[in-house]
Amino acid sequence: MAEDIVIKLTAELLKTLGHPVRIKILHMLSQGELCVCKMIEEIDIEQSNFSQHLGILKKQGLIDSRKDGQRVIYWIAYPSITNLLKAAEQTLSEQIGRSQSLLKFLK
Repeated sequence: MAEDIVIKLTAELLKTLGHPVRIKILHMLSQGELCVCKMIEEIDIEQSNFSQHLGILKKQGLIDSRKDGQRVIYWIAYPSITNLLKAAEQTLSEQIGRSQSLLKFLK
């Protein structure tokens, strides 16, 4: 069924977002195009590991790239992904707020 395919694809998308490094990459790219050299300065991991995360995001189609001389420039392919990240952060904020309210009630 088509609905099952959409559910499976949605799960794959969310699985792609399920790592802090990939979310950090998307946050950085939400500010505009960046070369790998700038991004890796911000994220303290080995280049091979960083490249794997970029590859996962690219395979999912969330980011794209082009060569600029020796540099590789990346950008977000679908700006709506930033809305998804903001929605997740909003949900976290609401959860924290609710937890704080419950804690006040218990005291």
